[in-house]
Amino acid sequence: MTKKTYSQKPSEVTRKWVLIDASEAPLGRISVLISKYLIGKYKPTYTPHIDAGDFVVVINAEKAILTGDKEEAKTYYRHSGFPGGIKSATAKEVREKHPERLIEASVKGMLPKNKLASERMKRLKIFVGGEHDHNAQKPEKISVKAEAK
Repeated sequence: MTKKTYSQKPSEVTRKWVLIDASEAPLGRISVLISKYLIGKYKPTYTPHIDAGDFVVVINAEKAILTGDKEEAKTYYRHSGFPGGIKSATAKEVREKHPERLIEASVKGMLPKNKLASERMKRLKIFVGGEHDHNAQKPEKISVKAEAK
């Protein structure tokens, strides 16, 4: 008898809700954890071509920790699509106006660049402050420090 490799089907996907506090660890550590849950790579049923990740709720986006001098030195760019339409902002400026974009950009860079990336990003819910709109889904709190071990 030969063993066959298991391949998950889209109908077999089960998603849970996960809550992560961005003020617990540096931005990179938080982003690694978020992307792991969005992709579903921690599940034993992980299949690369099936989007089997979870919903991730992130709170305290404005308290995301940047180490070293990244607050002043790190630059974020965006482009309007018109000639000369490039705009830049430091991490400090982005944090003041749209703190959720710090986490968004970091997580997006850690996801595989494929057709599944946009659907995975839609399952990422980022909130400024300690409150969120997804209490009804009963998200399971994940401690970044416990995951790192």
